[in-house]
This record gives sequence, structure tokens and C-alpha cells, in this order.
Amino acid sequence: MQALLGVIFHFIGGFASGSFYIPYKKVKGWAWETYWIVGGLFSWLIVPPLAAYLTIPGYMDIIAHTDGGILFLTYFFGVLWGIGGLTYGLGVRYLGVSLGSSIILGLCSVFGALIPSVYYLFEPTPGKDSIKDLITSDWGQMVLLGLLVCVIGIIICGKAGAMKDNDLKRSGVVSDSNTEFKIGLGLTVSIISGILSACFAFGIDAGKVMADEANEIWQAANPGQGNFLFQNNVTYVIILLGGLTTNFIWCMLLNVRNKTFSNYTDQSTPLLSNYIFSAIAGTTWFLQFFFYGMGESKLGNGPSSWILHMAFIILIANTWGLVLKEWNGVTKKTLNTIIIGILVIVLSVLIVGYGNYLHE
Repeated sequence: MQALLGVIFHFIGGFASGSFYIPYKKVKGWAWETYWIVGGLFSWLIVPPLAAYLTIPGYMDIIAHTDGGILFLTYFFGVLWGIGGLTYGLGVRYLGVSLGSSIILGLCSVFGALIPSVYYLFEPTPGKDSIKDLITSDWGQMVLLGLLVCVIGIIICGKAGAMKDNDLKRSGVVSDSNTEFKIGLGLTVSIISGILSACFAFGIDAGKVMADEANEIWQAANPGQGNFLFQNNVTYVIILLGGLTTNFIWCMLLNVRNKTFSNYTDQSTPLLSNYIFSAIAGTTWFLQFFFYGMGESKLGNGPSSWILHMAFIILIANTWGLVLKEWNGVTKKTLNTIIIGILVIVLSVLIVGYGNYLHE
């Protein structure tokens, strides 16, 4: 039952992350950097402390007496993750929701799952699985197989993207969904994003002492009720401040370079709805972390939990890509290729889930 709840929470988080960019498509007359930072203020500055306040009494006290080195490392990984989040937005902009998310999050799932386990090989930590544990156990080998299948799915999705590019050039089809489609630039920023976005998992590990304290306080007040569902909310406050730093600086520079500061008060645009849709997008993005923390409390902070969450995001994002007709104008062969890629990624979820089941 604990594993089932974990899977459900990860699915809800994956749905939130795979859907967050959709409200941005309703923003009219604003430059990308304007709506991205307005949504980001909700994602990284407003909602995280509110969530921590509502779920962890005295969360600021936990942060206040945490070692400064731990806080800095948690924040630093947040800064790196922020670069990944920034390029995530660009990847989706230039490749579309489905293809961009597949490549970025597929890479993110692999790096986020494997690098911590390599670290724990050299720095053994109670309750943490090292790469040796994965290689030498039946359940670990199943998880690694799932990672390999996920990589194959990413490659297939990437192939579908190249085929889409050729189809659109050959047919001359132009629509709202593909006017900004740029395969070269999109792949470049997506690869950068996929690698750096994995730093969020490292940030959770770096700040785990804060989550552990929140968990201990809750367990003392609620004996015999398992782990605290919302323990990671205190860690998110610090990680997401790092993400805010990166994105705020970059978006302000773009506002200056592109002379788009006027967007924030431009009466010729639907200002109220633009702010509302950006706020919805930002809040939805944060919900992925909120539910990731809940899923992790049931499945553990290991490769299984991370890749399960990422794969659900890929599945939802690709579904949205089909709904939004991002693959209009392509051949049946291209469409079948992206569908096969999605199904392979779904298969990776099932394999990793089975590996987690064997681990229990």
C-alpha cells in the first residue's frame, strides 16, 4: 500500500509538471522572459514558503539552526537547477511540450538517479543505496534496466523530433504550435537542461538534514504513523531560492536587452489574465515538488522514486503534445515513432516500479 500511494503521489506531481506550461500558452502580448519570471515568482518565492508554513510548524526555526554549509550547498544546487529550469522553458519553447520534455526529463531522470548512487559509493550513508547496491542486487539490476530502457525511449523521441523537423520543412506547414520549432537550438538547450535539472535531486540530498528534523518532530507528535508526507517542504524553500536567483537575473537581463520591461504595465495587452495565467503556471510547477515529496516519503529518496517521477512527467507532457496538435503536419511514420518513444518510456516506469517492489 505504501508503494502504491507513492506511485499515485508521483503521478499527481508528474501531471502538475507535465501540464504547467499549458497556461503560459494563454498569455498574450508578453515576451517569454516576462511571463516566465512572473510565473517563477510564484514557483520559487511565494508558494514554497506558504506551503512550508501550512505544513511544517516552525519551519523557519529549522532553517535558522541548520549548519550554514548545508544551507549553502542546498542553495548552490538550487542555482544549478535554476539554470536547468531556465533552459527547460527554452527547450519547450523551441521543441514543443512533448519532445522538449521527453529529452530534458529523460536525461534528468538518468543523471538524477545515477549520480547520487555513485556518490554514496564513496560516502556510505545509512538508508542510501550506492551504485554497488544497484549492480549487485536483483532489485537494483531491475532499476538499472529501467534506466537503460528510459534512455532508449529518449533516443526514439529525439529521432521523432528530427523526423518532425524534416516533415515540416518538406510540407511548409506553419501553425501556432510549430512557428518557433528549432531542432538544433532546442536540442542544445534541452541537453543542458536535462543535465543541470538533475541538481534538484542533489539539492534534496544536500538539505536532507532539514527534512529529517521536520520528520522527527512530526513523528514525535504522531507516533506509529510512518514518515511525514510533507517533510521536504522545508528543503524546497532553500533550493527554490537558488532557482529564483538564476532565473531572475537572466530574465531581467533579457528585459533590458529586448526592451520588454513595458510588458508588466502594457495596457494594450490583457494584463489581468496574463498575470493570472502566469501565476497558475508557476503554482502548478511548484505542485510537482509538493507531490514529489509526498511520493518520496512513501518510496524513499532513491533512483526508483526519482525516475518514476520524471517518467510520469514525460508521459503527461507527451500526452499534452498530442492534444495540442504539436505533431500536426507530420507523416504517419513520424507520429508512430513518437508514440513508440512514449510507450518505451512508460515501459521504463513499469520496470523501475517492479524493481522498487523487489526492494521492499
